[in-house]
Amino acid sequence: MKHTKNTSVNRENPAVAARGTRIREAPRRGARAEFHPIKAPRAFEEIAEQIRRELSNRRLRPGDRLPAERTLAQQFGVSRNTLREALRSLENSGLLHLRKGASGGAFVRESTGDAIVAGLRDMFNMGAIEPEHLTEARVMIESIAVRAACERATTADVDALKFNIAAAERAVRERADFYAQAAIHLDFHRILARATKNPVMVIVMEGLLDVMQHFIRAIGQTRNPWVIPSRRRFIRHFEVRDSDAAVAEMQQHLDRINRYYLALVKEKDRAEAANG
Repeated sequence: MKHTKNTSVNRENPAVAARGTRIREAPRRGARAEFHPIKAPRAFEEIAEQIRRELSNRRLRPGDRLPAERTLAQQFGVSRNTLREALRSLENSGLLHLRKGASGGAFVRESTGDAIVAGLRDMFNMGAIEPEHLTEARVMIESIAVRAACERATTADVDALKFNIAAAERAVRERADFYAQAAIHLDFHRILARATKNPVMVIVMEGLLDVMQHFIRAIGQTRNPWVIPSRRRFIRHFEVRDSDAAVAEMQQHLDRINRYYLALVKEKDRAEAANG
């Protein structure tokens, strides 16, 4: 499709002006995001790829608003329906947020890792991640997280872990709902991941814990007395930065609880087979 130069000013977003196939980004950054006419049969995929490339090149950043739909459709040389399909796919991927109304539009989202978490959850729900995969991955990743956190944790991180243990003990004394107790235990691992000071580790851990939460609900309520005693031993090692002892304690705890969970899964499968 031949591209027609657009010399009009975008009235919906005065901060963005069309100049040939260039889009002026917000003046505060002084960069330009460049989009080009599409020729591919699956045009929406190439549109999405161009926008991803502008994000990678940092010409589009979190919080930026893309040009108006009409302007983008002209620059890509596609219909507005095709453009909307591409924008929706990017929204589903967690890269854009589409807002309606006079102040709406397509906005670049802050990076949260939500798409990774949702992807892992979907894989688990569809059976691509088996319980054995989940439990094995937890042991591997937690070992790395504990070692890194032992080296990098601040006093505030240690205090947060202690506060979590105290909250778990209080929940047991008060006989709180099982799933409320489980949520406190899972938060312990989130705090540990943040103590690594590595955003990748935080996202990966969040994904694993999200799936773990669904796994726990699937197998039902299964209280056990091992968690809090293990936490007390762990924090003693962690506080003095004994990474080997802390890793050993975490591995032993996860191995034990994982064997317990897998036994419950097999028991549930046998019961369903007998009733099926």
